[in-house]
Amino acid sequence: MFDGYDSCSEESTSSSSSEDSEDEVPSIPASLPIIKNNGQVYTYPDGKAGMATCEMCGMVGVRDAFYSKTKRFCSVSCSRSYSSNSKKASIMARLQGKPPTKKAKVLQKQPLMAKLAAYAQYQASQQQQNLAKSKAVVPVECFDWGRYICSNNLVGAPVSCFKHVPMGTCWGDLAEGVRVEVLNSDTNLSTKVYWIAGIVKLAGFKALLRYEGFDNDTIRDFWCNLCVPEIHPVGWCASSGKPLVPPKSIQNKYSNWKAFLVKRLTGAKTLPPDFAAKVHENMQFPFKKLMRVEVVDKTHLCRTRVALVEQVIGGRLRLVYEESSDDFWCHMYSPLIHAIGWSRSIGHRFKRSDVSKKIDGQMDAPAPLFAKVKDVDQSGEWFKDGMKLEAIDPLNLSAICVATVRKVLADGYLMIAIDGSEAADGSDWFCYHSTSPSIFPAGFCGINNIELTPPRGYTKLPFKWFDYLRETSSIAAPVKLFNKDVPNHGFRQGMKLEAVDLMDPRLVCVATVTRIVHRLLRIHFDGWEDEYDQWVDCQSPDLYPVGWCQLTGYQLQPPAAQSEINSLSPPYFVDEALLADW
Repeated sequence: MFDGYDSCSEESTSSSSSEDSEDEVPSIPASLPIIKNNGQVYTYPDGKAGMATCEMCGMVGVRDAFYSKTKRFCSVSCSRSYSSNSKKASIMARLQGKPPTKKAKVLQKQPLMAKLAAYAQYQASQQQQNLAKSKAVVPVECFDWGRYICSNNLVGAPVSCFKHVPMGTCWGDLAEGVRVEVLNSDTNLSTKVYWIAGIVKLAGFKALLRYEGFDNDTIRDFWCNLCVPEIHPVGWCASSGKPLVPPKSIQNKYSNWKAFLVKRLTGAKTLPPDFAAKVHENMQFPFKKLMRVEVVDKTHLCRTRVALVEQVIGGRLRLVYEESSDDFWCHMYSPLIHAIGWSRSIGHRFKRSDVSKKIDGQMDAPAPLFAKVKDVDQSGEWFKDGMKLEAIDPLNLSAICVATVRKVLADGYLMIAIDGSEAADGSDWFCYHSTSPSIFPAGFCGINNIELTPPRGYTKLPFKWFDYLRETSSIAAPVKLFNKDVPNHGFRQGMKLEAVDLMDPRLVCVATVTRIVHRLLRIHFDGWEDEYDQWVDCQSPDLYPVGWCQLTGYQLQPPAAQSEINSLSPPYFVDEALLADW
Protein backbone atom coordinates (compact mmCIF):
# COMPACT_ATOMS: atom_id res chain seq x y z
CA MET A 1 0.00 0.00 0.00
CA PHE A 2 1.14 3.50 -0.78
CA ASP A 3 0.84 6.17 1.85
CA GLY A 4 0.53 8.74 -0.91
CA TYR A 5 2.97 10.40 -3.24
CA ASP A 6 4.05 13.82 -4.44
CA SER A 7 1.31 14.95 -6.76
CA CYS A 8 2.26 16.05 -10.19
CA SER A 9 -47.63 43.99 -3.82
CA GLU A 10 -49.28 41.44 -4.59
CA GLU A 11 -53.00 42.60 -4.59
CA SER A 12 -52.82 45.11 -7.44
CA THR A 13 -54.03 44.38 -10.93
CA SER A 14 -53.58 45.73 -14.40
CA SER A 15 -54.37 49.42 -14.47
CA SER A 16 -55.95 49.29 -17.89
CA SER A 17 -59.48 47.90 -17.52
CA SER A 18 -62.09 46.15 -15.45
CA GLU A 19 -61.15 42.82 -17.05
CA ASP A 20 -58.56 42.47 -14.34
CA SER A 21 -61.19 41.28 -11.92
CA GLU A 22 -60.93 37.60 -12.77
CA ASP A 23 -64.35 36.68 -11.44
CA GLU A 24 -65.96 38.62 -14.28
CA VAL A 25 -66.36 37.18 -17.78
CA PRO A 26 -67.12 39.51 -20.71
CA SER A 27 -70.63 39.21 -22.11
CA ILE A 28 -71.00 36.97 -25.15
CA PRO A 29 -73.67 37.25 -27.83
CA ALA A 30 -76.54 34.89 -26.99
CA SER A 31 -76.68 33.66 -30.57
CA LEU A 32 -73.42 31.76 -30.14
CA PRO A 33 -73.41 28.53 -28.12
CA ILE A 34 -70.89 28.59 -25.27
CA ILE A 35 -68.56 25.69 -24.62
CA LYS A 36 -66.63 25.66 -21.35
CA ASN A 37 -63.52 23.62 -20.74
CA ASN A 38 -61.18 23.91 -17.73
CA GLY A 39 -62.56 27.31 -16.84
CA GLN A 40 -62.03 28.75 -20.34
CA VAL A 41 -64.91 29.92 -22.53
CA TYR A 42 -64.99 29.08 -26.23
CA THR A 43 -67.59 29.99 -28.84
CA TYR A 44 -68.43 28.27 -32.08
CA PRO A 45 -71.20 28.84 -34.64
CA ASP A 46 -72.28 25.20 -34.13
CA GLY A 47 -72.66 23.74 -30.66
CA LYS A 48 -71.08 20.44 -31.79
CA ALA A 49 -68.16 21.94 -33.65
CA GLY A 50 -64.76 21.52 -32.09
CA MET A 51 -65.82 18.89 -29.54
CA ALA A 52 -63.77 15.84 -28.57
CA THR A 53 -63.98 12.97 -26.06
CA CYS A 54 -60.93 11.87 -24.08
CA GLU A 55 -60.15 8.24 -24.85
CA MET A 56 -58.71 7.77 -21.36
CA CYS A 57 -61.13 9.37 -18.91
CA GLY A 58 -64.13 10.00 -21.15
CA MET A 59 -64.27 13.76 -20.50
CA VAL A 60 -65.99 15.75 -23.26
CA GLY A 61 -64.48 19.12 -24.07
CA VAL A 62 -63.30 21.53 -26.71
CA ARG A 63 -61.09 19.81 -29.28
CA ASP A 64 -58.61 22.69 -29.44
CA ALA A 65 -58.01 22.43 -25.71
CA PHE A 66 -57.15 18.74 -26.01
CA TYR A 67 -53.55 17.55 -25.98
CA SER A 68 -51.33 16.55 -28.93
CA LYS A 69 -51.93 16.73 -32.66
CA THR A 70 -54.40 13.85 -32.63
CA LYS A 71 -56.57 15.52 -29.93
CA ARG A 72 -57.42 12.11 -28.43
CA PHE A 73 -56.80 13.08 -24.80
CA CYS A 74 -57.82 15.94 -22.53
CA SER A 75 -54.39 16.21 -20.90
CA VAL A 76 -50.85 14.93 -21.09
CA SER A 77 -51.58 12.77 -18.05
CA CYS A 78 -54.44 10.99 -19.83
CA SER A 79 -52.37 10.63 -22.99
CA ARG A 80 -49.51 8.95 -21.22
CA SER A 81 -51.68 6.93 -18.87
CA TYR A 82 -53.41 5.49 -21.93
CA SER A 83 -50.27 3.60 -22.92
CA SER A 84 -49.80 0.15 -21.39
CA ASN A 85 -46.41 1.25 -20.10
CA SER A 86 -47.90 3.94 -17.92
CA LYS A 87 -50.70 1.66 -16.72
CA LYS A 88 -48.25 -1.02 -15.66
CA ALA A 89 -46.00 1.57 -14.01
CA SER A 90 -48.95 2.91 -12.05
CA ILE A 91 -49.84 -0.60 -10.87
CA MET A 92 -46.22 -1.15 -9.86
CA ALA A 93 -46.28 2.02 -7.77
CA ARG A 94 -49.33 0.67 -5.97
CA LEU A 95 -47.56 -2.59 -5.27
CA GLN A 96 -44.70 -0.66 -3.73
CA GLY A 97 -47.04 1.09 -1.36
CA LYS A 98 -46.46 4.49 -2.97
CA PRO A 99 -49.31 7.02 -3.13
CA PRO A 100 -50.81 7.17 -6.61
CA THR A 101 -49.29 9.78 -8.87
CA LYS A 102 -51.32 12.15 -10.97
CA LYS A 103 -51.05 9.65 -13.79
CA ALA A 104 -52.09 6.75 -11.60
CA LYS A 105 -55.16 8.62 -10.37
CA VAL A 106 -56.41 8.80 -13.93
CA LEU A 107 -56.71 5.03 -13.87
CA GLN A 108 -59.42 5.34 -11.26
CA LYS A 109 -61.73 6.59 -13.99
CA GLN A 110 -61.60 3.32 -15.91
CA PRO A 111 -64.71 1.12 -16.02
CA LEU A 112 -65.14 -1.85 -13.70
CA MET A 113 -64.25 -4.40 -16.41
CA ALA A 114 -60.78 -2.83 -16.77
CA LYS A 115 -60.22 -3.20 -13.02
CA LEU A 116 -61.31 -6.82 -13.08
CA ALA A 117 -59.09 -7.53 -16.06
CA ALA A 118 -56.11 -6.06 -14.25
CA TYR A 119 -56.88 -8.15 -11.20
CA ALA A 120 -57.20 -11.32 -13.29
CA GLN A 121 -53.89 -10.59 -14.99
CA TYR A 122 -52.07 -10.37 -11.69
CA GLN A 123 -53.77 -13.48 -10.31
CA ALA A 124 -52.58 -15.46 -13.34
CA SER A 125 -49.07 -14.05 -13.04
CA GLN A 126 -49.08 -14.91 -9.35
CA GLN A 127 -49.89 -18.55 -10.07
CA GLN A 128 -47.25 -18.81 -12.77
CA GLN A 129 -44.55 -17.44 -10.51
CA ASN A 130 -45.58 -19.74 -7.61
CA LEU A 131 -45.09 -16.88 -5.17
CA ALA A 132 -45.28 -16.80 -1.41
CA LYS A 133 -48.35 -15.00 -0.11
CA SER A 134 -46.60 -12.27 1.81
CA LYS A 135 -46.47 -8.59 0.89
CA ALA A 136 -43.10 -7.25 -0.22
CA VAL A 137 -41.75 -4.20 -1.98
CA VAL A 138 -40.63 -4.65 -5.58
CA PRO A 139 -37.33 -2.80 -6.05
CA VAL A 140 -37.17 -0.30 -8.92
CA GLU A 141 -33.77 0.39 -10.47
CA CYS A 142 -32.73 3.94 -11.30
CA PHE A 143 -32.12 4.78 -14.93
CA ASP A 144 -28.56 3.86 -15.94
CA TRP A 145 -27.25 6.69 -18.15
CA GLY A 146 -23.89 4.99 -18.59
CA ARG A 147 -25.29 1.77 -19.99
CA TYR A 148 -27.72 3.74 -22.17
CA ILE A 149 -24.94 5.87 -23.65
CA CYS A 150 -22.45 3.06 -24.20
CA SER A 151 -24.91 0.56 -25.66
CA ASN A 152 -26.07 3.06 -28.25
CA ASN A 153 -22.80 4.98 -28.74
CA LEU A 154 -24.50 8.25 -27.76
CA VAL A 155 -23.13 11.71 -27.01
CA GLY A 156 -24.19 13.85 -24.06
CA ALA A 157 -24.37 17.62 -24.33
CA PRO A 158 -21.45 19.18 -22.40
CA VAL A 159 -22.09 20.98 -19.12
CA SER A 160 -20.84 24.23 -20.67
CA CYS A 161 -24.04 24.33 -22.79
CA PHE A 162 -26.12 24.90 -19.64
CA LYS A 163 -25.12 28.18 -18.01
CA HIS A 164 -27.93 28.00 -15.43
CA VAL A 165 -26.87 24.69 -13.83
CA PRO A 166 -24.30 24.17 -11.06
CA MET A 167 -20.78 24.47 -12.55
CA GLY A 168 -22.26 25.60 -15.87
CA THR A 169 -20.10 28.70 -16.00
CA CYS A 170 -16.97 27.22 -14.41
CA TRP A 171 -16.75 23.74 -15.94
CA GLY A 172 -13.48 24.74 -17.56
CA ASP A 173 -11.68 22.45 -19.98
CA LEU A 174 -12.60 19.14 -18.37
CA ALA A 175 -12.23 16.58 -21.13
CA GLU A 176 -11.13 13.07 -21.96
CA GLY A 177 -7.72 12.29 -20.48
CA VAL A 178 -8.17 14.27 -17.25
CA ARG A 179 -7.06 12.21 -14.22
CA VAL A 180 -8.82 11.98 -10.86
CA GLU A 181 -8.47 10.04 -7.62
CA VAL A 182 -11.41 7.77 -6.81
CA LEU A 183 -12.33 4.91 -4.53
CA ASN A 184 -10.79 1.61 -5.58
CA SER A 185 -13.64 -0.89 -5.87
CA ASP A 186 -11.37 -3.69 -7.11
CA THR A 187 -9.90 -4.69 -3.75
CA ASN A 188 -10.38 -7.17 -0.91
CA LEU A 189 -9.35 -4.67 1.77
CA SER A 190 -11.93 -3.77 4.39
CA THR A 191 -10.87 -0.11 4.55
CA LYS A 192 -11.37 2.57 1.93
CA VAL A 193 -8.50 2.81 -0.51
CA TYR A 194 -8.10 4.91 -3.64
CA TRP A 195 -6.54 4.80 -7.09
CA ILE A 196 -6.00 7.02 -10.09
CA ALA A 197 -8.48 6.90 -12.96
CA GLY A 198 -8.65 8.71 -16.28
CA ILE A 199 -11.70 10.08 -18.09
CA VAL A 200 -12.40 7.93 -21.15
CA LYS A 201 -15.71 9.57 -22.15
CA LEU A 202 -17.71 12.57 -20.94
CA ALA A 203 -21.48 12.97 -21.05
CA GLY A 204 -22.73 16.00 -19.13
CA PHE A 205 -21.79 15.62 -15.48
CA LYS A 206 -21.05 11.92 -15.92
CA ALA A 207 -17.71 10.46 -16.92
CA LEU A 208 -16.63 6.98 -17.97
CA LEU A 209 -13.51 6.28 -15.89
CA ARG A 210 -10.75 3.72 -16.28
CA TYR A 211 -8.23 2.86 -13.57
CA GLU A 212 -4.60 3.59 -14.44
CA GLY A 213 -2.80 0.42 -15.47
CA PHE A 214 -5.66 -1.14 -17.42
CA ASP A 215 -4.50 0.48 -20.68
CA ASN A 216 -7.07 -0.55 -23.32
CA ASP A 217 -8.82 -3.11 -21.15
CA THR A 218 -12.42 -1.97 -20.52
CA ILE A 219 -13.43 -4.69 -18.06
CA ARG A 220 -13.27 -2.41 -15.00
CA ASP A 221 -14.53 0.82 -16.63
CA PHE A 222 -17.24 2.56 -14.64
CA TRP A 223 -19.44 5.66 -14.85
CA CYS A 224 -19.37 8.31 -12.15
CA ASN A 225 -20.77 11.79 -11.63
CA LEU A 226 -17.76 14.13 -11.47
CA CYS A 227 -19.47 16.45 -8.98
CA VAL A 228 -20.00 13.92 -6.22
CA PRO A 229 -17.79 14.12 -3.09
CA GLU A 230 -15.99 10.83 -3.93
CA ILE A 231 -14.13 12.43 -6.87
CA HIS A 232 -10.87 14.20 -6.06
CA PRO A 233 -8.02 15.90 -7.94
CA VAL A 234 -4.73 14.06 -8.23
CA GLY A 235 -2.71 14.79 -5.09
CA TRP A 236 -5.66 14.69 -2.73
CA CYS A 237 -4.62 11.33 -1.25
CA ALA A 238 -1.11 12.57 -0.57
CA SER A 239 -2.34 15.72 1.16
CA SER A 240 -5.08 13.88 3.06
CA GLY A 241 -3.04 10.87 4.15
CA LYS A 242 -5.21 8.43 2.19
CA PRO A 243 -3.71 5.23 0.74
CA LEU A 244 -3.34 4.66 -3.01
CA VAL A 245 -3.68 0.95 -3.80
CA PRO A 246 -3.61 -0.57 -7.31
CA PRO A 247 -6.63 -2.72 -8.28
CA LYS A 248 -6.14 -6.37 -7.36
CA SER A 249 -6.82 -7.44 -10.96
CA ILE A 250 -3.55 -5.83 -12.07
CA GLN A 251 -1.57 -5.53 -8.85
CA ASN A 252 1.20 -7.80 -10.18
CA LYS A 253 1.41 -6.03 -13.55
CA TYR A 254 4.16 -3.67 -12.38
CA SER A 255 6.79 -4.11 -9.69
CA ASN A 256 7.14 -0.37 -9.02
CA TRP A 257 3.72 1.27 -9.11
CA LYS A 258 5.01 4.58 -7.81
CA ALA A 259 7.40 4.95 -10.72
CA PHE A 260 4.57 3.94 -13.07
CA LEU A 261 2.31 6.67 -11.72
CA VAL A 262 5.00 9.34 -11.87
CA LYS A 263 5.62 8.47 -15.52
CA ARG A 264 1.91 8.34 -16.41
CA LEU A 265 0.90 11.53 -14.59
CA THR A 266 3.73 13.80 -15.67
CA GLY A 267 2.09 16.52 -17.77
CA ALA A 268 -1.43 15.12 -17.25
CA LYS A 269 -4.36 17.35 -16.31
CA THR A 270 -6.51 16.94 -13.21
CA LEU A 271 -9.38 18.73 -11.49
CA PRO A 272 -8.71 22.21 -10.05
CA PRO A 273 -7.86 22.07 -6.32
CA ASP A 274 -11.00 24.05 -5.47
CA PHE A 275 -13.33 21.96 -7.66
CA ALA A 276 -15.25 20.43 -4.73
CA ALA A 277 -15.59 23.85 -3.08
CA LYS A 278 -16.99 25.31 -6.30
CA VAL A 279 -19.48 22.46 -6.61
CA HIS A 280 -20.66 23.08 -3.05
CA GLU A 281 -20.94 26.82 -3.69
CA ASN A 282 -22.87 26.25 -6.92
CA MET A 283 -25.32 23.96 -5.17
CA GLN A 284 -26.57 26.81 -2.95
CA PHE A 285 -29.75 28.42 -4.26
CA PRO A 286 -31.11 31.83 -3.23
CA PHE A 287 -34.81 30.96 -3.22
CA LYS A 288 -36.04 29.66 0.12
CA LYS A 289 -39.20 28.00 1.34
CA LEU A 290 -42.15 30.34 1.98
CA MET A 291 -40.86 33.08 -0.34
CA ARG A 292 -43.74 34.70 -2.24
CA VAL A 293 -43.64 35.19 -6.01
CA GLU A 294 -45.97 36.01 -8.86
CA VAL A 295 -46.33 33.13 -11.31
CA VAL A 296 -48.50 32.37 -14.33
CA ASP A 297 -51.86 30.84 -13.42
CA LYS A 298 -51.75 27.43 -15.07
CA THR A 299 -55.55 27.38 -15.41
CA HIS A 300 -55.72 30.84 -17.01
CA LEU A 301 -52.53 31.65 -18.90
CA CYS A 302 -53.56 35.29 -19.31
CA ARG A 303 -53.03 36.12 -15.66
CA THR A 304 -50.61 35.68 -12.78
CA ARG A 305 -51.26 34.98 -9.13
CA VAL A 306 -49.30 34.75 -5.90
CA ALA A 307 -47.60 31.48 -5.01
CA LEU A 308 -45.33 30.30 -2.20
CA VAL A 309 -42.07 28.45 -2.65
CA GLU A 310 -42.65 25.03 -1.11
CA GLN A 311 -39.55 23.17 -2.27
CA VAL A 312 -36.23 23.92 -4.00
CA ILE A 313 -34.37 21.14 -5.84
CA GLY A 314 -31.35 22.03 -7.94
CA GLY A 315 -32.74 25.50 -8.65
CA ARG A 316 -36.17 24.13 -9.60
CA LEU A 317 -39.03 25.48 -7.52
CA ARG A 318 -42.21 23.76 -6.45
CA LEU A 319 -44.68 26.60 -6.05
CA VAL A 320 -48.03 26.29 -4.29
CA TYR A 321 -50.65 28.82 -5.31
CA GLU A 322 -51.96 31.01 -2.50
CA GLU A 323 -55.49 30.00 -1.46
CA SER A 324 -55.08 26.67 -3.25
CA SER A 325 -53.38 23.31 -2.93
CA ASP A 326 -52.43 23.29 -6.62
CA ASP A 327 -48.73 23.41 -7.33
CA PHE A 328 -46.56 24.41 -10.25
CA TRP A 329 -42.95 23.49 -11.03
CA CYS A 330 -40.51 25.81 -12.77
CA HIS A 331 -36.87 26.85 -12.62
CA MET A 332 -35.90 29.90 -10.58
CA TYR A 333 -34.77 31.58 -13.84
CA SER A 334 -38.03 30.78 -15.64
CA PRO A 335 -39.70 33.68 -17.48
CA LEU A 336 -42.96 32.54 -15.86
CA ILE A 337 -42.13 33.82 -12.36
CA HIS A 338 -41.67 37.37 -11.18
CA ALA A 339 -41.29 39.51 -8.10
CA ILE A 340 -44.41 40.58 -6.21
CA GLY A 341 -45.80 43.70 -7.88
CA TRP A 342 -44.55 42.82 -11.38
CA SER A 343 -48.03 42.41 -12.87
CA ARG A 344 -49.15 45.81 -11.66
CA SER A 345 -45.99 47.47 -12.93
CA ILE A 346 -46.43 46.31 -16.53
CA GLY A 347 -50.25 46.15 -16.76
CA HIS A 348 -50.58 42.36 -16.72
CA ARG A 349 -53.78 40.69 -15.49
CA PHE A 350 -53.54 39.41 -11.92
CA LYS A 351 -55.73 37.26 -9.70
CA ARG A 352 -56.25 39.03 -6.42
CA SER A 353 -55.84 37.06 -3.22
CA ASP A 354 -58.15 37.24 -0.23
CA VAL A 355 -55.30 36.36 2.12
CA SER A 356 -54.94 39.37 4.39
CA LYS A 357 -52.21 38.12 6.70
CA LYS A 358 -48.95 36.44 5.88
CA ILE A 359 -47.99 33.17 7.53
CA ASP A 360 -45.00 33.40 9.88
CA GLY A 361 -41.81 33.04 7.87
CA GLN A 362 -43.28 34.32 4.62
CA MET A 363 -41.44 37.03 2.73
CA ASP A 364 -41.55 38.46 -0.75
CA ALA A 365 -38.71 37.07 -2.85
CA PRO A 366 -36.24 39.93 -3.52
CA ALA A 367 -36.42 41.30 -7.07
CA PRO A 368 -32.70 40.70 -7.84
CA LEU A 369 -33.28 36.93 -7.61
CA PHE A 370 -35.34 36.82 -10.81
CA ALA A 371 -34.10 36.52 -14.38
CA LYS A 372 -33.49 39.85 -16.04
CA VAL A 373 -34.88 40.77 -19.45
CA LYS A 374 -33.23 43.07 -21.95
CA ASP A 375 -34.24 46.72 -21.83
CA VAL A 376 -36.10 47.82 -24.95
CA ASP A 377 -37.09 51.20 -26.40
CA GLN A 378 -40.83 51.32 -27.08
CA SER A 379 -40.86 55.01 -28.05
CA GLY A 380 -40.09 54.48 -31.74
CA GLU A 381 -41.39 51.83 -34.13
CA TRP A 382 -42.86 49.13 -31.95
CA PHE A 383 -45.31 46.25 -31.76
CA LYS A 384 -48.97 47.24 -32.07
CA ASP A 385 -52.22 45.48 -31.23
CA GLY A 386 -53.33 43.27 -34.14
CA MET A 387 -49.89 42.69 -35.64
CA LYS A 388 -49.28 39.16 -36.91
CA LEU A 389 -46.33 36.91 -36.11
CA GLU A 390 -45.37 33.29 -35.50
CA ALA A 391 -45.19 31.91 -31.95
CA ILE A 392 -44.61 28.68 -30.09
CA ASP A 393 -47.96 27.58 -28.70
CA PRO A 394 -47.54 27.24 -24.90
CA LEU A 395 -50.38 24.67 -24.88
CA ASN A 396 -48.79 22.57 -27.62
CA LEU A 397 -45.05 23.13 -27.62
CA SER A 398 -44.50 20.94 -30.66
CA ALA A 399 -46.22 23.57 -32.80
CA ILE A 400 -45.25 27.01 -34.08
CA CYS A 401 -48.47 28.80 -34.95
CA VAL A 402 -49.88 31.84 -36.68
CA ALA A 403 -50.44 34.34 -33.88
CA THR A 404 -51.51 37.91 -33.11
CA VAL A 405 -50.33 40.61 -30.72
CA ARG A 406 -53.43 41.22 -28.61
CA LYS A 407 -52.10 43.76 -26.14
CA VAL A 408 -48.87 45.73 -25.71
CA LEU A 409 -47.76 45.94 -22.08
CA ALA A 410 -45.00 47.96 -20.45
CA ASP A 411 -41.30 47.06 -20.32
CA GLY A 412 -41.42 45.22 -23.65
CA TYR A 413 -44.01 42.59 -22.74
CA LEU A 414 -46.71 41.44 -25.17
CA MET A 415 -49.94 39.47 -24.81
CA ILE A 416 -50.13 36.95 -27.67
CA ALA A 417 -53.01 34.78 -28.93
CA ILE A 418 -53.01 31.81 -31.31
CA ASP A 419 -55.14 32.61 -34.35
CA GLY A 420 -58.28 30.55 -34.80
CA SER A 421 -58.46 29.05 -31.32
CA GLU A 422 -58.78 31.97 -28.93
CA ALA A 423 -61.01 31.80 -25.89
CA ALA A 424 -63.78 34.38 -26.16
CA ASP A 425 -62.73 36.00 -22.88
CA GLY A 426 -59.04 36.08 -23.77
CA SER A 427 -58.20 33.68 -20.95
CA ASP A 428 -55.76 31.78 -23.15
CA TRP A 429 -53.69 34.81 -24.15
CA PHE A 430 -50.13 34.38 -22.99
CA CYS A 431 -47.32 36.77 -22.18
CA TYR A 432 -44.00 36.81 -24.02
CA HIS A 433 -41.32 39.47 -23.81
CA SER A 434 -40.49 41.15 -27.10
CA THR A 435 -36.99 39.65 -26.92
CA SER A 436 -38.37 36.16 -26.27
CA PRO A 437 -36.86 33.42 -28.45
CA SER A 438 -40.37 31.90 -28.65
CA ILE A 439 -41.80 34.50 -31.07
CA PHE A 440 -40.74 34.95 -34.69
CA PRO A 441 -41.48 37.23 -37.62
CA ALA A 442 -43.97 36.10 -40.26
CA GLY A 443 -42.16 33.79 -42.67
CA PHE A 444 -39.67 32.37 -40.15
CA CYS A 445 -41.01 28.83 -40.44
CA GLY A 446 -41.10 28.96 -44.22
CA ILE A 447 -37.50 30.14 -44.49
CA ASN A 448 -36.28 27.47 -42.05
CA ASN A 449 -38.38 24.58 -43.38
CA ILE A 450 -40.48 24.27 -40.21
CA GLU A 451 -44.14 23.28 -40.42
CA LEU A 452 -46.26 26.31 -39.52
CA THR A 453 -49.60 25.52 -37.90
CA PRO A 454 -52.29 27.60 -39.65
CA PRO A 455 -55.31 29.05 -37.82
CA ARG A 456 -57.95 26.52 -36.83
CA GLY A 457 -60.52 26.16 -39.60
CA TYR A 458 -58.39 27.96 -42.20
CA THR A 459 -58.94 26.01 -45.42
CA LYS A 460 -56.86 27.91 -47.95
CA LEU A 461 -53.88 25.59 -47.85
CA PRO A 462 -50.96 25.60 -48.21
CA PHE A 463 -50.90 28.60 -45.90
CA LYS A 464 -49.41 31.76 -47.42
CA TRP A 465 -48.71 34.79 -45.30
CA PHE A 466 -49.32 37.29 -48.09
CA ASP A 467 -52.82 35.99 -48.73
CA TYR A 468 -53.64 35.69 -45.03
CA LEU A 469 -52.57 39.25 -44.23
CA ARG A 470 -54.66 40.56 -47.13
CA GLU A 471 -57.71 38.51 -46.12
CA THR A 472 -57.54 39.62 -42.48
CA SER A 473 -56.56 43.24 -43.29
CA SER A 474 -53.58 42.80 -41.00
CA ILE A 475 -49.91 43.72 -41.04
CA ALA A 476 -46.95 41.60 -39.96
CA ALA A 477 -44.80 42.77 -37.08
CA PRO A 478 -41.56 44.28 -38.49
CA VAL A 479 -38.67 41.81 -38.61
CA LYS A 480 -36.30 44.24 -36.91
CA LEU A 481 -38.33 44.11 -33.68
CA PHE A 482 -37.49 40.45 -33.03
CA ASN A 483 -34.53 38.97 -31.18
CA LYS A 484 -31.99 37.83 -33.78
CA ASP A 485 -29.14 36.97 -31.38
CA VAL A 486 -27.84 33.43 -31.81
CA PRO A 487 -25.36 32.46 -29.08
CA ASN A 488 -22.61 29.91 -29.66
CA HIS A 489 -24.57 27.41 -27.61
CA GLY A 490 -22.57 24.25 -28.36
CA PHE A 491 -25.53 21.91 -28.92
CA ARG A 492 -25.34 19.39 -31.76
CA GLN A 493 -28.02 17.23 -33.32
CA GLY A 494 -28.28 13.87 -31.54
CA MET A 495 -26.93 15.05 -28.20
CA LYS A 496 -28.53 13.57 -25.07
CA LEU A 497 -29.71 15.60 -22.11
CA GLU A 498 -32.32 15.77 -19.36
CA ALA A 499 -35.29 17.98 -20.20
CA VAL A 500 -38.45 19.16 -18.49
CA ASP A 501 -41.70 18.04 -20.09
CA LEU A 502 -43.22 21.51 -20.17
CA MET A 503 -46.70 20.04 -20.60
CA ASP A 504 -46.25 18.43 -17.17
CA PRO A 505 -43.41 20.50 -15.70
CA ARG A 506 -42.84 18.38 -12.61
CA LEU A 507 -41.28 15.75 -14.91
CA VAL A 508 -37.66 15.75 -16.06
CA CYS A 509 -37.09 13.17 -18.79
CA VAL A 510 -34.36 11.51 -20.84
CA ALA A 511 -34.30 13.48 -24.09
CA THR A 512 -32.49 14.13 -27.37
CA VAL A 513 -31.78 17.21 -29.47
CA THR A 514 -33.20 16.19 -32.86
CA ARG A 515 -33.03 19.50 -34.71
CA ILE A 516 -31.33 22.88 -34.37
CA VAL A 517 -32.63 26.04 -36.05
CA HIS A 518 -30.42 28.96 -35.06
CA ARG A 519 -31.00 29.11 -31.28
CA LEU A 520 -34.12 26.95 -31.37
CA LEU A 521 -33.84 23.29 -30.34
CA ARG A 522 -36.28 20.50 -31.13
CA ILE A 523 -36.36 18.26 -28.03
CA HIS A 524 -37.53 14.67 -28.38
CA PHE A 525 -38.44 12.60 -25.30
CA ASP A 526 -36.84 9.20 -25.75
CA GLY A 527 -39.33 6.38 -26.14
CA TRP A 528 -42.26 8.70 -26.90
CA GLU A 529 -43.88 9.58 -30.20
CA ASP A 530 -42.71 12.65 -32.13
CA GLU A 531 -45.98 14.43 -31.37
CA TYR A 532 -44.67 14.98 -27.82
CA ASP A 533 -41.60 16.84 -29.12
CA GLN A 534 -41.14 20.42 -27.91
CA TRP A 535 -39.46 23.51 -29.34
CA VAL A 536 -37.18 24.99 -26.68
CA ASP A 537 -34.63 27.80 -26.67
CA CYS A 538 -30.97 26.83 -26.34
CA GLN A 539 -30.71 28.88 -23.13
CA SER A 540 -33.89 27.52 -21.57
CA PRO A 541 -33.56 26.84 -17.82
CA ASP A 542 -35.62 23.69 -18.40
CA LEU A 543 -32.74 21.83 -20.08
CA TYR A 544 -30.08 20.02 -18.05
CA PRO A 545 -26.94 17.97 -18.66
CA VAL A 546 -26.81 14.20 -18.27
CA GLY A 547 -26.42 13.50 -14.55
CA TRP A 548 -28.18 16.65 -13.31
CA CYS A 549 -30.99 14.68 -11.67
CA GLN A 550 -28.52 12.41 -9.90
CA LEU A 551 -26.51 15.40 -8.70
CA THR A 552 -29.48 17.34 -7.33
CA GLY A 553 -31.63 14.44 -6.15
CA TYR A 554 -34.42 15.10 -8.66
CA GLN A 555 -36.36 12.14 -10.06
CA LEU A 556 -35.42 11.34 -13.68
CA GLN A 557 -38.10 9.84 -15.93
CA PRO A 558 -36.55 7.08 -18.10
CA PRO A 559 -37.44 6.52 -21.76
CA ALA A 560 -40.90 5.02 -22.18
CA ALA A 561 -39.48 1.70 -23.38
CA GLN A 562 -37.26 1.53 -20.29
CA SER A 563 -40.22 1.89 -17.93
CA GLU A 564 -42.18 -0.97 -19.48
CA ILE A 565 -42.82 -3.79 -17.03
CA ASN A 566 -42.88 -7.00 -19.04
CA SER A 567 -43.16 -9.18 -15.98
CA LEU A 568 -43.17 -8.75 -12.23
CA SER A 569 -40.23 -10.23 -10.38
CA PRO A 570 -40.93 -12.15 -7.14
CA PRO A 571 -41.67 -11.72 -4.37
CA TYR A 572 -44.95 -9.79 -4.52
CA PHE A 573 -48.52 -10.23 -3.42
CA VAL A 574 -51.66 -8.48 -4.60
CA ASP A 575 -54.71 -8.67 -2.37
CA GLU A 576 -58.28 -7.69 -3.05
CA ALA A 577 -58.15 -4.80 -0.61
CA LEU A 578 -55.51 -3.12 -2.77
CA LEU A 579 -57.55 -3.63 -5.93
CA ALA A 580 -60.66 -2.31 -4.20
CA ASP A 581 -59.00 1.08 -3.81
CA TRP A 582 -58.53 1.47 -7.58
